[in-house]
Parts: sequence; structure tokens; C-alpha cells
Amino acid sequence: MKRNPDVLIVGAGLAGLACALKLMEKGITFLILEASNGVGGRVRTDVFEDFRLDRGFQVLLTGYPEAKRVLDYGALKLHSFYPGCLIRVGDSFHKFGDPFRNPLDIFMTMLAPIGTWEDKFAIAKLRKRLVSTPFGDIMRGPETSTIELLRSEGFTDAIINQFFRPFFGGISFDESLVTSSRIFESVFKLFAQNDTAIPQDGMGAIPNQLAKRLPPNSLRMNTKVLSVQDGIMNLPHGETLGAQAIVVATDGPEAAKLLGDDITISPSRVVTCMYYAAGKPPLDEPLLILNGEGKKDGPINNMCFISNVCPSYAPAGHTLVSVTLLSYPEEDEMELEAIVRVQLKEWFPDEAYKWRYLKTYKLAHGLPDQSIPHISEIERPVRLRKGLYVCGDHRDTASIDGALYSGRRAAEAVLSELTP
Repeated sequence: MKRNPDVLIVGAGLAGLACALKLMEKGITFLILEASNGVGGRVRTDVFEDFRLDRGFQVLLTGYPEAKRVLDYGALKLHSFYPGCLIRVGDSFHKFGDPFRNPLDIFMTMLAPIGTWEDKFAIAKLRKRLVSTPFGDIMRGPETSTIELLRSEGFTDAIINQFFRPFFGGISFDESLVTSSRIFESVFKLFAQNDTAIPQDGMGAIPNQLAKRLPPNSLRMNTKVLSVQDGIMNLPHGETLGAQAIVVATDGPEAAKLLGDDITISPSRVVTCMYYAAGKPPLDEPLLILNGEGKKDGPINNMCFISNVCPSYAPAGHTLVSVTLLSYPEEDEMELEAIVRVQLKEWFPDEAYKWRYLKTYKLAHGLPDQSIPHISEIERPVRLRKGLYVCGDHRDTASIDGALYSGRRAAEAVLSELTP
């Protein structure tokens, strides 16, 4: 007779996979039920006409502590962005580098018409403070909104609008910069001290690596969970499954549907990512490009020639262009493409008209909102009551690391009740 698993896990995203791996370490049996046809949740990569399209522009910060603990970076074959960016201001692009990591960038950065000289010295001062401050102290320190922190640090509106809004706004999907200052400071510290990278096979290689470590028959795909009760999971066609513990490891909106009043979820931040195929790129460096003019210049917040970072994202002789909008546009796919194409042709008049449109990903739930008060508690409870647990990036920081860490925390909570 087939033995029921000790634990049922809803969702094969990063949190669910991390939870499963921790349970496996301790000899606890489990079954993961995933509604889609693949692992990873929002961290997936599609192969489309031999291009690798991540479902939304995403990166791995190599300094993430939980990611370093769980992932095999060498096997991922990471490719890194240049530590700096190009900022579009005044009808031209200006390189804005990190002179602490690339000293030769200091003159170009200081002369770039991005903010003032005082702003650039203020960035150096902020960097020095955060690099020397432990993450724990940042997360326990004073909290305000990012915009208020930047103003209190003496930054001008020019540098806030030209650099911080498109850069950090592109990370948190929050161009208003109301995200918690603790999140901003921790992310700024990570960028200052570590690489920003993507795996050779796309971001989907991260959950795929985790899934390959799972025991056979521990993952059931294309299985939607309809509801969760104490110890019981209801599936389509009247099927039910039981276990000593159930872990809901979905994104926030789906967790709210399954758990109802048992959980409070912060609102969602939206994002749209569009892809184009090009021939030779107009620039060769693996740089992120920011819109320093805001919405008056068009809907693009940031973009990059992502195959400059990792050539395997595009077939030989081609370039993959990734474009990010911090919105969920009402226009249909081709109407939106026409609007974005106008801006691209203004930025790259000699090339963009030849680029071939590939695909758009509109994400109504890109990330959980991390503004105050939604993130007043960084590590939110993963144990709801005996036998019922929850994990996901809505339980910790809205990041790859937050998802992985919440999965481990949920597993540890389960283990504390299932093992002597």
C-alpha cells in the first residue's frame, strides 16, 4: 500500500522547492502539487524561437545569503552585468558607473549630467555607510520610505528622478519610491558589494536546479489545488489528499484565495516585460539602460541588450532586447508594441526600426508591495496553526532570497512539530 506523504506542499516556486529540500534533508516525505506545467512560479524561462525569455526581467544578486547557501553558482554558469548603467537624459546616453569597483569610470561618472557633483559624493557617502553596516542592523534600523530617506541624505530631485527612480523603482516595481527604506538600503548594499548576474540557461535554471535534487515522484504537475482544510487538500474531480502538515507555497494572491482569513497579504506591484530580436546591438557592453526622463520620454523604465550579458539568451548572430515597463497597460499587445517602438526609435534611430517584436509578459502580480506598513515586519509568520503553514516572497523580502528563506523557515516550523 502506498504511504501518504508526511507533508503536502502547494506550489513549486522557489519557496516550495526550498521547503521541500529542507524537509528531504531530515527524512520527511512530501509531495509538491503544482498547477502549471513547470517549476519556478514567476521565475521561469521560455524558449521562444531559440531565444531565452525570462518571464519578466529578473536578475540574481550573488550576495544573497540564502541563495549562496542553497544554490550551486558554478553549475548555473552565471554571467554578470557591468557594475553601472547607461542613463538616458537630454536626448543622449550617459555612463554612470561605480568607481569603487571600476576606478576608470570615475571621470565619466563625475562629468555625466546626472544630478550634481554633491549628489555623487553623497552616493559615495551612502555606499560607505551601508557597506560597513551588517544586514541585521539595517533591518532593525530606522524605517521610513525610500524617497524620504534619499531626501534626508541630501540628494537633489535631479539625481532622485534621473537615477534612483528608474534604478530602484525597476527593482521594487515602485517608481514612487514609497518602498521601505530598509529594503532600499539592503538592496543598495548588495549591489555595491556583489555581482548582478543571470544564469547561462536563463533565470528558470535556478528552480530547475533545485527541482533536480528532489526524490522521484515527489512533484505532481498540472494539478490545481482548489481548497485547503486542516490536514486535507481538495483537488479537481472530487479528489482529496491528506497529510500531517500542509504548506501553501504560492504567490500572495493565490495564498489569499486558499487561506482566506488565515492570512493577510500585501497588495501587488505590476510590471510588463517586452522582448525584441535584433541583429548587431548598438552597444556591446553588458549594461542596464535607465530612462532618466521619466514618463515624459515614454513608458520604458529600463532596458538592456541581455544577450550582451549572456550570449546564450539569443541564437548566434542575433541580439535579445529586453524592455521593462512599470505598469500594466490597458492596450492590447500590438497597440502597446507600437507605443514602445516609438520610444525605442527615438533612443536608437538607426537600429530600432529593424528590431523584430517577439513577446510581451504582463504581470498583474510582479512583486508584493514592500512599502510601509505592508513590510513593517520583515519575517512574517509561516506557521498559521498546527498542521498549516505558508511561505513565499510575501513572507520575507520580495526577492529570490526572500522566497528561498521563507521556504526554509516554513520547513523548520514543520519539522519542529513533526519530529521529536
